[in-house]
Amino acid sequence: MQRRRFLRAGGLALAAMLLAAGIVAVTPGARAWIWAALFGPPDLGAVDFRTLERPGTPNAWLVCPKDHCPAAQADAAAPVFAVAAPVLFAAVREAARAEPLTREVAADEAAGTLRFVTRTPLMHYPDTVSVEVLDLGPERSTLALYSRSQIGRSDFGTNARRAGRWLARLKQALPVAEE
Repeated sequence: MQRRRFLRAGGLALAAMLLAAGIVAVTPGARAWIWAALFGPPDLGAVDFRTLERPGTPNAWLVCPKDHCPAAQADAAAPVFAVAAPVLFAAVREAARAEPLTREVAADEAAGTLRFVTRTPLMHYPDTVSVEVLDLGPERSTLALYSRSQIGRSDFGTNARRAGRWLARLKQALPVAEE
């Protein structure tokens, strides 16, 4: 009799866990809540590109103009656009809005900085993308972009692909300056 109660209670507990796992699997908000409960807020905060030091993990991607990120090795050089910095700022915002599962969490047009939290499609892992738009003079601007994962050691190239998509959108929308 006691064994039967134990088995029934164990079966009910297992069913409850499976139901909870199913809800989490199909409810993005539940996944976001779990990641926040386990790893903290999804926004990793502002970045100072001049003092940025890369982590020892391969789950980040940095696009930076030469000499703007002296303490960090850039993964790609930043293009120079033949537009004023405010135009590039607006275009970065539009490129980010075109990315699914992305929300703007901070913006300072005077400083030329934007920050976004974006999530991976399947598991909704949070990544933070920080951007600084740099004025290079009349009708010339560039940017520094740092996309980094909050969770895990490797991102399987997710941040690199995201940065590539954003840069492709910018190059499609804006003229690139001739060197």
